[in-house]
Formats: sequence, structure tokens, C-alpha cells
Amino acid sequence: MTTQNNTSTLIPPHGGYRALKSYQMAEIVHDATAVFCDRFIDKRSRTHDQMVQAARSGKQNIAEGSQASGTSKKTELKLVGVARASLEELLIDFQDFLRQRGLPLWGKEHDKAREIRALAFVKNRSYSTYKTYFEKDPETAANAAICLIHQANYLLDQQLRALEKEFVQEGGFTERLYRVRSEARKNNWKK
Repeated sequence: MTTQNNTSTLIPPHGGYRALKSYQMAEIVHDATAVFCDRFIDKRSRTHDQMVQAARSGKQNIAEGSQASGTSKKTELKLVGVARASLEELLIDFQDFLRQRGLPLWGKEHDKAREIRALAFVKNRSYSTYKTYFEKDPETAANAAICLIHQANYLLDQQLRALEKEFVQEGGFTERLYRVRSEARKNNWKK
């Protein structure tokens, strides 16, 4: 084995988070939350900052976990879990917003909720895909955000299950280090 092969075996391809559906959805949630908070939450309030930060944390932790995955599956699992927890916190904030203002929380069978959920199949989605929902009244904007967060959370749950399965089957970086080192020793003894 060459050193280059050992290195590529030791540290597998990693990063690539922009291609992850969970990251793409979390980015939309982040952008939508920033717009929502600027429109409907006092900029000086702690809630404004906390909601924007929770949305940012959801997105950033997916990216950080993906980047760390080459050398630490444990870190990747942890950070994707933190992303999921941050979006759950944000979900509760949006639900609180509706409840505290006496606005209805749409069920998943609500006509507008179905409309928003159907947009998940649009190619090259971005905040612009959902923009009209966030330019309307607070009820529509908050419920639209809730629909998007549910979709992001679903994707993160799927990602966590896949990461768990991969970790159980292939192990982590320490196990890979041992395998690569053992293989290198074995190959050197054969020479």
C-alpha cells in the first residue's frame, strides 16, 4: 500500500454537507426564521435572538458534523443530534408564538400545510420557494415555519439512523486507524 492509499483509507471523503437534504432544509428554515423574526418579533427581545440562533445552530451543526466525519463519527453523530435538538427548540418557539397570540396551529392535513409540504418535491428549493408564505400574516408565516421544521426534523431523524447504522457496521476513526496500521504492518512483513 502507498501512503496515499493509506491516507485515503484512513480519512474517508467527508464534508459535502451542501448536498445533504437535511442541510438544504435547515438552511431554508434558518432564512425563513430570520425573516419571520424580523417581521413579527421585537428585534430587541431575547426571543428574537434565541429563535434565530436556534435556526442557525440547526444548519451550522449539520455542516460541522459533516466536516468532522472524516476523523470522528462520534462527533458527527453528536453534532447532527445537536442540530436536531436545536430545530426542536425552534419548533416549540413557533408553537408558543401561535399559542400565546391565540392563533391556530395547523394540522398536517390543513390545506395550506399540504401546499407547503408539497413544495418539498420542487427541485433546487430555497427560501424563495416558500417566500410568499412568510410575506403573509403571522399565522401563515409561523405555521409555514412549523411545516418546514417538521420536514427538516424528519430528514435529520433519517440521517441519524443512517449514521448510527454506519457506525455499528464500520466503527469509528480509532477502529479505522487500527485496521490501516495492521494492514500496513502485514504488508511490510510480506516484503
